Amino acid sequence: MADTGVISGINGPIIYLKGNPGFRMNEMVYVGNDHLVGEVIGLTDRRTTVQVYEETSGLRPGETVTATGFPVSVTLAPGILSNIFDGIERPLKEISKTGGAYIDRGIQVDSLDKSKLWKTHITVKKGEHLFPGAIIAEVPETPAVVHKVMIPPDMEGYVVDVAEDGEYTISDPLLTLRLLDGSEIQVTMTQKWPIRIPRPVLKRYPATKPLITGQRIIDTLFPLAKGGTACIPGGFGTGKTMTQHQVAKWSDADIIIYIGCGERGNEMTQVLEEFSELIDPRSGNPLMDRTTLIANTSNMPVAAREASLYSGLTLAEYYRDMGYHVAIMADSTSRWAEALRELSGRLEEMPAEEGFPAYLASRLSAFYERAGMMQNMNGTEGSVTIIGAVSPQGGDFSEPVTQNTRRFVRCFWGLDRNLANERHFPAIHWLSSYSEYLMDLGPWYVEHVDKKFGDYRNRLVYLLTQESSLMEIVKLIGGDMLPDDQKLILEISKVIRIGFLQQNAFHKEDTCVPMEKQFLMMDLILYLYKKSRSLISMGMPMSVLKEDPIFDRIISIKYDVPNDKLEMFEDYKKQVDAFYDSVIERNA
Repeated sequence: MADTGVISGINGPIIYLKGNPGFRMNEMVYVGNDHLVGEVIGLTDRRTTVQVYEETSGLRPGETVTATGFPVSVTLAPGILSNIFDGIERPLKEISKTGGAYIDRGIQVDSLDKSKLWKTHITVKKGEHLFPGAIIAEVPETPAVVHKVMIPPDMEGYVVDVAEDGEYTISDPLLTLRLLDGSEIQVTMTQKWPIRIPRPVLKRYPATKPLITGQRIIDTLFPLAKGGTACIPGGFGTGKTMTQHQVAKWSDADIIIYIGCGERGNEMTQVLEEFSELIDPRSGNPLMDRTTLIANTSNMPVAAREASLYSGLTLAEYYRDMGYHVAIMADSTSRWAEALRELSGRLEEMPAEEGFPAYLASRLSAFYERAGMMQNMNGTEGSVTIIGAVSPQGGDFSEPVTQNTRRFVRCFWGLDRNLANERHFPAIHWLSSYSEYLMDLGPWYVEHVDKKFGDYRNRLVYLLTQESSLMEIVKLIGGDMLPDDQKLILEISKVIRIGFLQQNAFHKEDTCVPMEKQFLMMDLILYLYKKSRSLISMGMPMSVLKEDPIFDRIISIKYDVPNDKLEMFEDYKKQVDAFYDSVIERNA
C-alpha cells in the first residue's frame, strides 16, 4: 500500500506535511483531493516538504498526499517528436481536447499515445546477448527521424523470445529478456527515466566538430561545437529568441528540443506556427518532424518551470543515446533562475546575491554539464548541445545569472542594445562575445573548409578591434583628421559589419549561408582591403578610392551571389582588380 501523509501547511507551491510519512527525496507524489502532481524536496523527522507543479488554490490542510514510489520521470518512447508538452511532459494537444485553452488542475493524461500503432522492424534475434542500451528495434517516428528502441541502461541479459516485424503500440512487448540473475522480463518500446539523473554513457569526447548554424557571426567568429554549451545574454528586444529560432531552423543538429521556460505565450505560439510551416532544408519535410516543444509559459505554475529544463534535457539525452546530435534551446534560463528564487523564498532559505539562492551556481553547472559529445552505451556516438538564453534585467551583464552562466559555458554570444536599435541582426557584439572552441575546432576548419580560415577570421576580428579604437578618436577630433590608412580601416570594417556580420533572416540567400560561401566572402573582403591598402601606400587618398562603388558592391554580395553559384566570386575579384587598375590610370 502506498505511503500517505497529511497536509499541515501551504505556502504557494510549497506544502508541508507533519512528521515523516515514509516518502523519499525527489519522489513524485499526488497532492490533495485533486491529485495534483508534486515532488518531495525536503525531509526531516519532523516535517516533509513538497513542491507542487500545479496551481494550489483551494488546497486545504488536512488533505492527503499519496506517494507513487517513483521519482519525477519522463516517458521515453515513439511519439515525442512533433509534440508539445508542458514542464512535466503532459501533452498540451491532448489536454486542449478536453480542457480547452487552460490546463485543468489534477488532469490525468498519458504523456504519449498508448493506442497508436507504430510500424516496427525488430533488429535482434533469439539467443542474442543484449548489453545496456542495445538497439532492439527501429520505428519510423516521423518521415525525418527513425526512432531506435533501446534496452534500458540498467538492464542486461539474453533474448528468450522476440516478436516479428509488424505494428505495435508503445506498451506491447517486443521481446522477453532473461536477466543475468535468471529472472525474465518483457521489454516494450517504453522507458521511464528520472529527470534529475543524467543518462549513463561510456565516454565523453573532446569538442572536434562545429555545430554549423548558417549564421556567419556564429560559424566564423564565435563557433559552437557539437556537444558544446553557449549562452545568449541580452536585454528585452535584443533578439535572444529570434537568434535561437535561427539556430533551431538552420543548424545541422538532427533533433531540436525547444524549451520555452517562463517566456510569453505569444512567443511559443510563434514557434509553433513558424516551425509547422517551415520546410526542413535537409529532408524537405516540415521542421516539426524533428522538433519537440516544451512550453512552460510565464502564466503557468512556477514550480513546473523549474522542472521543465530537466524534462527537456532528459528527452535530449534519450535521442543522443540513439546516435543523434541534439540541440537544446533553453529560453530562458533567467526565468528558470527566477523560479528557483521564488521557491527558495517560500522555503525561507538564506538568500544570496539579488535574492537568488546560494545554490544557483551549482544548479546552473549541473544543467550545462549534461551537454557533451558522447560514446553511448550501445557504441554509437551522439551529442547534446545546449544554447541557453539569459535575460538580465536592464541588460546588465553583471547580474548573478549571467555571471554564473558565464562560468560554465564556453561560448558567449553577447547581444547589444545599440546594434538591435540599428536593426543590425543578429545583434551579437563582436567585442563582448567570445568562443573557447576556436582552438579545438581549428583542425576541422583546415580539413573541411580551408587552411586559411583561422587566419582570415583573426584578421577580421583585428580590423573590427582597430575600428573600435579609431571610433574613440573620431568622436574627439572627427573622421577627416585621420590619416588615409586609418580611414581605410573604418571603411573596410563597415564592409565587414554590414556585408558579413549582418544577416537578413527573410532573404532566401542570406538567412542560412554555407561555410564555403562564408570563407569566400572573407577572402573577397580581405582581398579588397589588400588592394586598397596597396593604393593608399602609393599615395592615393581615401576620397579617390571611395569614388568607385566597389565597397558597396562587396557589401551586397551576400544577396547578389546565390549560395549555389559560388563561382561568381571570381568575377568579383576581377572587379576588385579592375577598380585597382582604374584608380592607378586616373591618377597616373
